Amino acid sequence: MGARGRAGVCARLGRGGLKPVSVSLPPDTSQPLFPGRARRPGSARAGSRVTGCREAGQMLAPLSRKIRQKKQRLEESQQQQISKEKPPSSLGLQQSIYFSSPEDHPARLGPEFFDQPAVTLARAFLGQVLVRRLADGTELRGRIVETEAYLGPEDEAAHSRGGRQTPRNRGMFMKPGTLYVYFIYGMYFCLNVSSQGPGACVLLRALEPLEGLDTMRQLRSTLRKSTVSRTLKDCELCSGPSKLCQALAIDKSFDQRDLTQDEAVWLEHGPLEFSRPTVVAAARIGIGYAGEWTQKPLRFYVQGSPWVSVVDRVAEQMYQPQQTA
Repeated sequence: MGARGRAGVCARLGRGGLKPVSVSLPPDTSQPLFPGRARRPGSARAGSRVTGCREAGQMLAPLSRKIRQKKQRLEESQQQQISKEKPPSSLGLQQSIYFSSPEDHPARLGPEFFDQPAVTLARAFLGQVLVRRLADGTELRGRIVETEAYLGPEDEAAHSRGGRQTPRNRGMFMKPGTLYVYFIYGMYFCLNVSSQGPGACVLLRALEPLEGLDTMRQLRSTLRKSTVSRTLKDCELCSGPSKLCQALAIDKSFDQRDLTQDEAVWLEHGPLEFSRPTVVAAARIGIGYAGEWTQKPLRFYVQGSPWVSVVDRVAEQMYQPQQTA
């Protein structure tokens, strides 16, 4: 009730000879005066007196505080419910490790992985991931899909045949996991990893590119000895030992490095779904001078992989494909 209304009530009471009686009612609020009964703002009953602003504020303050507290409890309850429904962060292992942060990548393979005979190691390499970190921090990754085993002094196709050691092949006689990089045809590099046994090693022949394909393509286009300027397909980036080295910028400076300790190149566990690839054993390539060793099935590749350098259909028919252990 406004000031004019209150004045009119007091005037009428005065004319009747009655003493004004002051009756205080609760202030108008959005809450009903009695439970279940709605009250419209400003609809005080006739004969009542509405309290002033000070009294209204004193009575409204506790009510407003209770409303705020109730609202806060409701928000806290909703937040707790959301937290319970949110998936835990540990599910990150289900995400692809090749498109996540570097912290999520698996640890590198240690010395015990490389300390095995050349044939066993050549098969074990299949499915593992070779990583190359460039000077600017860019990391390139490729899954190994093809290898060749070289057995040491008895192997006529090995650079260590007859047990001879030279400055060039010294990496073959160093501890397992040591890189042996050599120059071939006066223009290309090939990457080998020493295994168990003096002079034994494994040649990495092909990778399935996983990460950094644009950089690999740029490196291949810059380093390959060809006048053809066409854009390389993904399956052409690492489908051969020299292509692999070009795509990962690996040269003679990597010779005799420790694959278990080096900061620029290392090996990681492959994804679980690729842990047991079907393997074909075939003759090695480019060793026609090695007599009976020419046809020994010491090249291993993942059957059906489009990134393999050379598919041997005869070997696939003659030998029953096996799965890696």
